[in-house]
Amino acid sequence: MEFQVGKQGLARHGLPEVDPVTIDQFLGGADGAGAIAVLLSAGDPNRFPEAIDVAVVLPELIGAFGDRLRGAVIARDAERALGERFGVRVQPTLVFVAKGETLGLIAKIQDWSVYIDRITKLIDRPRGQNAAVAVTIVPQHRAQGVTL
Repeated sequence: MEFQVGKQGLARHGLPEVDPVTIDQFLGGADGAGAIAVLLSAGDPNRFPEAIDVAVVLPELIGAFGDRLRGAVIARDAERALGERFGVRVQPTLVFVAKGETLGLIAKIQDWSVYIDRITKLIDRPRGQNAAVAVTIVPQHRAQGVTL
């Protein structure tokens, strides 16, 4: 799959684009298939260049997890509204949702091993009441208080 920066922002090939009108249908389809929905909130790739990196990694992650993940890209003009709904505060972010519950967020580009570890934990954790809180992953240098 190829992602390009152009007049329309982040153009994606092979992943549906969702907005406030279509998001619930997409999430319902993922739930119906027994999959976790993973949404890319990319932000402006000119402002957040690593959005392109995350966009390239997303189809690879979907492939690695097979039928367990279903991906979509949040439309640029819907990022604010859907970002508020799912708790997105950083761009780019992958949002993991199942049965109306935000399971977790992975912000910025990460090492492959971090994605595999965190996504496995999100997929395999118990759901519903008393479930663990959502996991938000931020770059390690920020977690340690170092600014670049």
